[in-house]
Amino acid sequence: MKRLLTTLILASLLCFSVFKAGVWWLADQRMAEAHQTLSESGVLDRGKIGSGVEGRLILSGAYWQDFELTQPLAIGRAEFEAGSPIALLKALMDPSDLPASWSLEVEGLALVLEAIMFRNWVTADGARDSEQAALFAFSCAPDPRQQLGSGDLLRMGITRLAGELILYQTPDRVHLELNSENTGSLELNWPGARINLLSPETTLTSSSQPLEITLRDGGLMRRVAAYCAREAGVETAQWAGRALEAFETGLEARGWRASDQLLALYRQWLLKGGEITASVRLGSETFGIPVRSEEEGADGSTAWELEYNGAMVPDVFLRQAEPVVVEPPKEALEPMVPRENPEITRWHTEDLEQATAWVGRKVRVTLSNGNVVEGRLASVTEQELEVSRTVAGGEVAYPITARAITSFEVWRRGQTH
Repeated sequence: MKRLLTTLILASLLCFSVFKAGVWWLADQRMAEAHQTLSESGVLDRGKIGSGVEGRLILSGAYWQDFELTQPLAIGRAEFEAGSPIALLKALMDPSDLPASWSLEVEGLALVLEAIMFRNWVTADGARDSEQAALFAFSCAPDPRQQLGSGDLLRMGITRLAGELILYQTPDRVHLELNSENTGSLELNWPGARINLLSPETTLTSSSQPLEITLRDGGLMRRVAAYCAREAGVETAQWAGRALEAFETGLEARGWRASDQLLALYRQWLLKGGEITASVRLGSETFGIPVRSEEEGADGSTAWELEYNGAMVPDVFLRQAEPVVVEPPKEALEPMVPRENPEITRWHTEDLEQATAWVGRKVRVTLSNGNVVEGRLASVTEQELEVSRTVAGGEVAYPITARAITSFEVWRRGQTH
């Protein structure tokens, strides 16, 4: 009896060891394949591999460095739950053979923000003439072309984007949640959909049923509206009106006109934020927003299924119209600099030791040899500053030694930020 018990214990330990080693080796192979597949876009580091006998695969300390970004996306812990050890081994041997039900939970997602997140070569060619007007344009400066960016988020006190992701695949649907610390959350529920790891594009056509999306801003839009209005030197309501005009212009360029209720909803979202739940069809040109003919009245028979803060919003739809091509004004060809209106903004001399607080802003630096360098402050260290200047539509950063600087000025309004 004692020998039998010893044999069983040894056999269990052997099976456990074989399972752990098998999972580690297979996971290492699959991650190496993913690394190779994604090598043209960035670098994927798998971190440490762990597993559980209940059918779990755990990656900890991983990260993704996109070649276009200056900072990596950290992945603290990713846990894949297959449901059983056999299902996990089968999924690792053949990623197309996923079980009917599985889950993925990712904790510790974090992207540290910098004033300039995209590398210089990404925007070297500038905007293409064929690009249509942006639908969602948040201007946060006197020059309306200067849109909300990572530098603005830093000045709003948002130094990083962090949160967690939860993904459930069941036999009848896909459910995804993306929750962040300070920028709201996104929830997706898609009946009939199946995720295909080997062919991600087929996932988008795996179901003909509408996708239910719930977006919660977590108070972010109030902060954005107040900040952008202050930076642009206008009232919050006036800033929202400008963003609404950009939205209408973008729709007209695509051949659509928004209903009054849709415009009112968007304006309310700009000013107050909140929770929006909508039904979206990925294969639709308008993503499921109904299109009414000119003859069709607003009787509620054709409207988007949309809720705002838990209440249904009626008469949200589009009307088809002839696309309106908007010629860019002459000012769009000029360098992107704030207009020098002394009643709104001007140069202010600032303490060089406090230069970090002005990262992302337009600055003017006078050197000991009399030269003046003007541009966007990209980064600051104890030894030097980097000032970016626009060249051929992109930005090139010039390092300047701190000891060579005799004057440091910031282009801003008179009041203290």
